[in-house]
Amino acid sequence: MASCKDRDGDTWEIYYGSDGWRWRRTASNGRIVGSSTQGYSNYSDCVANAQRNGMTCTPA
Repeated sequence: MASCKDRDGDTWEIYYGSDGWRWRRTASNGRIVGSSTQGYSNYSDCVANAQRNGMTCTPA
């Protein structure tokens, strides 16, 4: 799993699920406020989708 924290304090996680790579956005209060709607076979496609949905940090 890779993660990063954006300037708003939200945490973005990229992880491998049962159907492929997925992302999730967690607010500073611990609530999940966004997630991928599908699994991606390529890590880079998942990161690109997270960026289209507002991720401004780089997961490490």
